[in-house]
Formats: sequence, C-alpha cells, structure tokens
Amino acid sequence: MSNSLPYAEVIGDPIAHSKSPIIHNFWLQALGIEAEYRKTHVTPQGLAAYFLERRADPDWLGCNVTIPHKIAVMDYTDDPGGVRERIGAMNTIACETGGPLVGTNTDAGGFLQPLLRDKWSGGSAVIVGAGGAARAILFALASLGVADIAVMARDPAKAQALLDRAGVAGRALAPDAPLPACDLLVNASPLGMTGQPPLTLDLSPLPAGASVYDIVYAPLETPLLAAARARGLKAIDGLEMLIGQAALAFDIFFDAQPPRGRDAELRALLLAAG
Repeated sequence: MSNSLPYAEVIGDPIAHSKSPIIHNFWLQALGIEAEYRKTHVTPQGLAAYFLERRADPDWLGCNVTIPHKIAVMDYTDDPGGVRERIGAMNTIACETGGPLVGTNTDAGGFLQPLLRDKWSGGSAVIVGAGGAARAILFALASLGVADIAVMARDPAKAQALLDRAGVAGRALAPDAPLPACDLLVNASPLGMTGQPPLTLDLSPLPAGASVYDIVYAPLETPLLAAARARGLKAIDGLEMLIGQAALAFDIFFDAQPPRGRDAELRALLLAAG
C-alpha cells in the first residue's frame, strides 16, 4: 500500500499479535475506501515521541491503543467526552490535521455488543484484571445496572480504586480468592494470551446459566474458555469485543459504518490468520 494513503493504526507493546489491521483493512476493501490500517510497536518510553511524530503527519487519522498504554495516553489527549472521569482509560485517539488529539473509549461499547445481542440480563459479575480494559468493562457493566460486581486483581487496592471510580459498591478480590458465584465471569487481563501464563480458576461455583467472557483473542480458544465449554457454560470469545470495538473506531477514523453483515466472513479470515 502507498504511504501517501490516509491511515490509522494500533499501537502497543507487544503488538505483533494484533489482528486489528485484518479487521479494518477487510472493511476498507469491502467499502472501496482508499485508506489503510497498520500496527506499530510503541514502547512506554517512546509514547511521547510517537505522538509528536504522528501529529506532524497529514495522512495520520489516529490510532487504537492496546496494552500497556490505555491509561498513559490520557496525558496526551483532549477529552471532550469526559472519558478520564467516567472510565479512566482510552483506546481510541482521533486526529484532524492541525487539530488536537481527541481520546475516547470504544472498548466499553464493543464489550457490550454480544451481551446486548444475546439479551443478557444477569445481576452479578466478576472481572479479572484491573488495567485499562477492566476499567471500560466495569463502566459498561455498571451502565447496564449490574450492581453486584467483584474485581479480582494482583493488587486488591487497585481493584478497589476501580470500583470506587465507577461508583460500584462491589468487592475487591485477591487472585487466590475463591471465585464467587456469578452470572458473568470476564477475563480482562492478559492471562491466557500467547506468551502469558494461563488464567486458572475453579469454575465450579458458577451456576449452570453463567457466561464466561474472555477478551483474549490470541489464542482464541483460551484454557478459560475451554474449561467453560467443558462445563456447558456460555463461552464468549475475544473476537466479539475486538470486532465490536473496532467497528466503533472505524466509524471515527474513516467516517463510515463497517459492513457488519459480513462478520461471519471476517471471523473466518481472522481464524485463518491464526
């Protein structure tokens, strides 16, 4: 692709595993839009220089943000939607030539899409992790009116801070705490991702109608999801949130609605990519 095309990208550390370019470029091609979407490795130390360089590039439309930058990028962006206060993490940054960097969060909306589609109506949830994705997911669940939410994290004080920010009177749990009975278990941590230790939890406390949602998508079938399926529980894989949040970001970057009627074809393409 020509470097003169308008482009957006995803940044993170690591970034090689990202499937976002497959998604966005599939949609761009389907819609005949002359633009491209890339992935770029950016370390925490290189974040300031990255934004300085990109803001000078008239072809740059913005970026998606993945681990570990979702909190740090807030230092570089304007926040007209109050995302800092409401969620405390950003995953989408848009830029118009000569204008400010505007940050928002499409993780929350992307996370909710499969739950809303399935008409999920549970009253309790456990979130594993306390990073940027967990912040968006906690906000999303609170917006659905889920009042009984526990956050399980290596640092229970950080988990409690997330609950306090969201105004949820939930519980902060240590990683070795027994899993409470809940209607929805969400892995919002990197555990289970390729190169990371697996998330090993005893799922026996979960009721028969519970759902297990793992936002990790490399690999797609994580040990957690395999354990959930073995128990006959509803399993929601990481491509659901990945595609959902990408669709919202695509509209921001390219001012077009992606062709969601081709999601089955897109999933097949993502699975073939490994």
